[in-house]
Amino acid sequence: MYFDTHAHYCDKRFDEDRDELLYSMLDAGVSLILNAGSSLWSSKQSLELADKYSFIYASVGVHPHDAKSMTDETVVELETLMQHSKAVAVGEIGLDYHYDFSPRDVQKKRFREQLELARHLEKPVIIHERESLNDMLNLVREYSDLIGVFHCFAGSWETAKIVLNLGWYLSFTGVITYKNARRSLEVIEKMPLDRILLETDCPYLAPDPKRGRRNSSLYLPYIAEKVAQVRGMDVHEVAELTLENGKRFFGI
Repeated sequence: MYFDTHAHYCDKRFDEDRDELLYSMLDAGVSLILNAGSSLWSSKQSLELADKYSFIYASVGVHPHDAKSMTDETVVELETLMQHSKAVAVGEIGLDYHYDFSPRDVQKKRFREQLELARHLEKPVIIHERESLNDMLNLVREYSDLIGVFHCFAGSWETAKIVLNLGWYLSFTGVITYKNARRSLEVIEKMPLDRILLETDCPYLAPDPKRGRRNSSLYLPYIAEKVAQVRGMDVHEVAELTLENGKRFFGI
């Protein structure tokens, strides 16, 4: 059974068949899904999905793209949402200097506020990092008492060692099935197996041979097969291992 530790089923690309698709998950071997919030709206929607489906849990947070829309009241609202019994993490939060949709100083301010919230609530964090590595690592080191995961990790082994030495986790998407995924495969080959998570980040980043299509948790086996290939394991071992890792990380 698989655990998709990062999905976005609130996305409009699922509007036409969301329920049909989600009802198919258990029969397809997907036993748990973490639906990640990226704004106040999607955080609320994630909790609604968690209420509707026994196998869905939610995270609550504001993505760096939307940091500019946050106010001091936003953090109060996030804390209220985190009181839900199936809100198991703060995220996805972080820094994104590729698009700079929010000013960098604003991103850092709102990221720090959400890290403080996670510390206060004693919840794990889901990290989004893009072209902001130095600032990200400096902030993460300040909050080394937290437990976190770098979602959609595509960094070097040198970066992975820093994150892993903090006791944090790394999560991998269908990107590891692409031809240019050499760095990620090196990390998977070397990292401790008790710190690896699988995710789809759907509807984005469908793995080969589904690349270019709308992604979903049904494609998790393609990611697990690549991990199994790299580590010389059976795909069912990878599924079980990453399921248990995800349950431990999120406290499920």
